[in-house]
Amino acid sequence: MTLRVAVAGASGYAGGEILRLLASHPEVDIGTLTGHSSAGLPLGRVQPQLSALADRTLAETSADTLHGHDVVLLALPHGQSAALAGQLGADTLVVDCGADFRLRDPAAWTHFYGTAHAGTWPYGLPEFPGARDELKGATRIAVPGCYPTAVTLALLPAHTAPLVEPEVVVVAASGTSGAGRTAKPHLLGAEVMGSMTPYGVGGGHRHTPELVQNLSLAAGEHVTVSFTPTLAPMPRGILATCSARLRPHVAPDGGLDEVREVFEAAYADEPFVRLLPRGQWPSTAAVLGSNTVHVQVAVDPAARRLICVSALDNLTKGTAGGAVQSMNIALGLPEELGLPVNGVAP
Repeated sequence: MTLRVAVAGASGYAGGEILRLLASHPEVDIGTLTGHSSAGLPLGRVQPQLSALADRTLAETSADTLHGHDVVLLALPHGQSAALAGQLGADTLVVDCGADFRLRDPAAWTHFYGTAHAGTWPYGLPEFPGARDELKGATRIAVPGCYPTAVTLALLPAHTAPLVEPEVVVVAASGTSGAGRTAKPHLLGAEVMGSMTPYGVGGGHRHTPELVQNLSLAAGEHVTVSFTPTLAPMPRGILATCSARLRPHVAPDGGLDEVREVFEAAYADEPFVRLLPRGQWPSTAAVLGSNTVHVQVAVDPAARRLICVSALDNLTKGTAGGAVQSMNIALGLPEELGLPVNGVAP
């Protein structure tokens, strides 16, 4: 099977990462590539790392330019996918890397995004219970946010077991590519280098309702999430440190054995999630350029809290890799096809 695949938003960071992966996918023929302000330019002007596609010309983003493809991957800012997807045929697989179709609660969408809710699509996190069945044969897929991917996979076994109470604290650091490619003064090199800063403090980050949604579904009850994201002086990567209070049945002394058994069972057959050996902690450098998530757990007996740490590449497993992984499942292809497991180091 050779699939004709188009990428809308190919000039951005997410679009460029999607193309890097698709260029190595044995079942993909890369079709139309679109941009916005860069329309009419050769791709190599804005994505010089993509040498094999450097001479391809970026088209305007419209339903007409995207028509006739088997798959359309949307790497657009939030609010732009819904109208475009509505103009594409039901027989076209549309995979949205934006936020438009992730949330189930219309009120949560309106509160955080300020517009009408466009609907909810099958959720492109294959590791979530039941997700693969929902993705098989789907023609519309919503890729999770990068922070929700990191946090959900860090905590998922703890809530499904359940090992922890439904109240979570998350502090996560992200590289600057998570903010997109648009020029912003606070993302200038002189502002970022040698400095870390929080943002979206006090529940204001737009990924917060997605975190609540995912963990609540896993736990089978409402989970509150205190989420503090921070900006780290690196181009890409997320390191998420998550903690929650242990339930009474988990003994804080020796409870780590029970916790590890739960996590080992949950991720034993997952191709892209690795529970690290005891004493080895996740690092963003180890997962750079890969579709792999590294996870580690610890128990703080004095505080009776479980600490779960994950690291991923926000542009690969956090966005583009999640999109390609979900695309593969939807089309009945091997899930790992075209996706790197190993990171790039040093």
